[in-house]
Amino acid sequence: MSVYYKYSAYLRKKHGEKTYKLPVNLPLTCPNRDGFLGRTGCSFCGEDAGAHESLTGNLSVSKQLLKNREYIGSRYGAKKFIAYFQNYSNTYLPLAKLKEYLQDVFAIEGIVEIVLSTRPDCINKRYIEGIKEVINRNNPAVGLSFELGLQTVNYHTLKVINRGHTLAEFIEAVILARDFNIPVGTHLILNLPGDNDCDVIENAKIVSALGVANVKLHALYIREGTTLAREYQEGNLELITLDEYIARVIEFLQYLSPDIAVQRLLGRAPEEGTLFVNWDYSWWKIHDMIIKEMKQKGLKQGDKFDYLGGKALRGMRDCRE
Repeated sequence: MSVYYKYSAYLRKKHGEKTYKLPVNLPLTCPNRDGFLGRTGCSFCGEDAGAHESLTGNLSVSKQLLKNREYIGSRYGAKKFIAYFQNYSNTYLPLAKLKEYLQDVFAIEGIVEIVLSTRPDCINKRYIEGIKEVINRNNPAVGLSFELGLQTVNYHTLKVINRGHTLAEFIEAVILARDFNIPVGTHLILNLPGDNDCDVIENAKIVSALGVANVKLHALYIREGTTLAREYQEGNLELITLDEYIARVIEFLQYLSPDIAVQRLLGRAPEEGTLFVNWDYSWWKIHDMIIKEMKQKGLKQGDKFDYLGGKALRGMRDCRE
């Protein structure tokens, strides 16, 4: 039995069988790079904006989906797929352009869901209504989800890493998505400089209280040309140890609602242009270390999920009795 609720199990329950993401890379940017909020981007964000495992954005959406479907479908025998718009802030596109890209999705057989990765401050009611209109016009059976890059609930750290938004925008975006019955995934980095163990716990508590559908954990990696790269090369960036990261992941999972699926426990980075990633271990080795320690100690996701529902008043008799 798994010690945490795996995203693959979540997708199987949602779509009735094993379902795979097909990444889509669009030629776009974000407000933290084009001058609207800033020019340098988040302090950790490289030029690829997390799209290093995707095909080039110069290919059409349909061609990217077809190529990825051919590879993943033949390798895993998959029949159901998610069109995953992965890089930068997809809802920062002009709405008409975004709808044009989305239109291509419906020409591909087997797509059961669209996932849009974006910033929490790049979502509003008009955009959601426009996106839903495209889906309803083409195939209402196709689901819609958002993946929001939060990284941490510590709004002081959000300012230091130059996110350009605070916790409030994330909370608003989750509530707005819920109004449209749109599931939300959340990206979190558990070893950001400035965050401590209390922030890790609060990360779990906030996303649990908001009822997000899934979380994706990252271990901070350092890409050349970023603000953090400069600090790292100058010796001014203090990173936690691997053992400390493993402890943080385990603590996070224990406080996380058992109903929230976990996409992954840490990420990957391209070898070229990366100064630091995963303490020079393969991601799967660290994953196995985390699972091994949890099993040895008899720990699982949700062990400490006992803080909601008016905990302070539980068991108290009605004073009117």
